[in-house]
Amino acid sequence: MQRKHITGGVPRLVIAAFAVAALAACGRTPPPPAAAAPPPLAALTLHAEPAHDEQAWDGVVEAVHEAVISAQTNARVTELPYDVNDAVRKGDVLVRFSDVEQASAQRAAQAQVAAAQAAYTEADASYRRFAEIYGKGFVSKAQFDAERARRDAALAALQSARAQSSQVGQQFDYTVLRAPYDGIVTRRFVQVGEAVQAGPPAPQPLIALASLQDLRVSVQVPQSAVAAIRRYRAAEVVLDDGRRVAAGKLTVFPYADPQTHSFGVRLELPGADTGLYPGMTVRVAFAGGETKRLLLPLAALVRRGELVGVYVLGEHGAVLRQLRLGHRHGDRVEVLAGLDDGERIAVDPAAAARWLAAQRRGAAP
Repeated sequence: MQRKHITGGVPRLVIAAFAVAALAACGRTPPPPAAAAPPPLAALTLHAEPAHDEQAWDGVVEAVHEAVISAQTNARVTELPYDVNDAVRKGDVLVRFSDVEQASAQRAAQAQVAAAQAAYTEADASYRRFAEIYGKGFVSKAQFDAERARRDAALAALQSARAQSSQVGQQFDYTVLRAPYDGIVTRRFVQVGEAVQAGPPAPQPLIALASLQDLRVSVQVPQSAVAAIRRYRAAEVVLDDGRRVAAGKLTVFPYADPQTHSFGVRLELPGADTGLYPGMTVRVAFAGGETKRLLLPLAALVRRGELVGVYVLGEHGAVLRQLRLGHRHGDRVEVLAGLDDGERIAVDPAAAARWLAAQRRGAAP
């Protein structure tokens, strides 16, 4: 009996020892996990930048040089080398007219000039002879005065003939109309074979031409915004793809429209190719105050369907975060929501995606 008691007591002691060890282990605090190192990716820390607050309105693109060329002589159209939307260079022939009457009038005027020149030459020579002999007392003063008057009348007739010839020559030049500057044909008002009149009551329009070299934008703004526009005098034209074009000279008209009570504002566009054409509507953003703007590079964006995001880098890795974007500013875009000042983003989203994929493969069992 005594033997059984000793043998049965050993398991109870072992169990008790294990229980004490387990309780002691439960009371200990496990060591904290080691902090993960930031991912080895090219990063950019974003900070809000001072900028102008904006107010935007729609405007219309206009050509600075735009003209409707009208008839300046009575003739019939014989040639229209260019059609609507054709590009022309300065000096190119836009309209050519019949010139039979003008050519005949020019020849007649030239003949009159030749006759008047001959009459004046003869009268001047006679006057010189009389002046020579008048000094010697061979002719009377009345005869000398008569020769001088004839010479002066011949000179007046010659000047009149030359003026008439110049006028007729100008009418002949009007039979060929040339482009005053480089541009495009925007409208044709006549066709080949039509007879045109220089007036009255008004010259007949022939062809409309617009230059694409110098453009401007006209905007109507409410009177409540004019004070800020005059103060900051800065604006940008927002294109359809989000790009912005800084406007040049800004002019605020000194009067309001009595019907709409709005002010006209005119902005000059740079001469470089902006993709804008006369007649287009654009959005114009005017500086209206001081604010701060968070901008990030377009190359850092990740687009997946309609969602746009960026890889945000932290101590524990990279996280793709969705953003709400605003206007584009050159090669950067404004962040309206999704990022805070001071956060770091991955500059190369493709490298960040590869790094995340490698981390997932390494963590897989």
